[in-house]
Amino acid sequence: MGSMGLSKTSLKRILLVVALVGFAFCLAFILYIALKKPTQSGWVPPTANVTTVHKQETVRAGLPVRLKIPKLNIDAGLDYVGLTPTGELGVPKGPASAGWYVLGPRPGEKGNAVIDGHFGYKDNIPAIFDNLHALQKGDNLYVEDEKGKTVTFVVRELRTYGQNEDASSVFIPSDTKAHLNLITCQGIWNSAQRSYSNRLVVFADEEVE
Repeated sequence: MGSMGLSKTSLKRILLVVALVGFAFCLAFILYIALKKPTQSGWVPPTANVTTVHKQETVRAGLPVRLKIPKLNIDAGLDYVGLTPTGELGVPKGPASAGWYVLGPRPGEKGNAVIDGHFGYKDNIPAIFDNLHALQKGDNLYVEDEKGKTVTFVVRELRTYGQNEDASSVFIPSDTKAHLNLITCQGIWNSAQRSYSNRLVVFADEEVE
């Protein structure tokens, strides 16, 4: 009767196979995580190469979920966007939502929170920021977080930037207060570059009671 045990050679082979399978699984998992990272295409902002340093607050503001602008009849959900592999600012998934820039502060935290949105969408579909230019100094903007808390911002100014103009002030604050800056396209459409000639920015400051 043969032995029911494993020879040393057989055991070594099994351990080698297990090790290779384990390595293959780990590699597949790492690739899966890498491929799942969101990549969103958008226009290249003048500040794509500017590093924004944000110091985390002791008590962080809630994650933003909705943007409300009563004057423009806007009450929209927020997508979360970052930078694409080519350094472009990510854009919201569709024309009806806006995109909060996750690499900056949350609305209500010190610094410049940034939200972008579409303008002049394809096939003449209405876009969330088509009428952003209609805002004026003193108008109110509201951002609601996942806990239902609302932060109020007051428009300070509107400014138009050329496509290659330095706009670092949009992302980098000049003080220690909380701000909200809204970004959209404006100007003439370039079909070859698939981009508009200008960027419109609405600068707003948190309302202090």
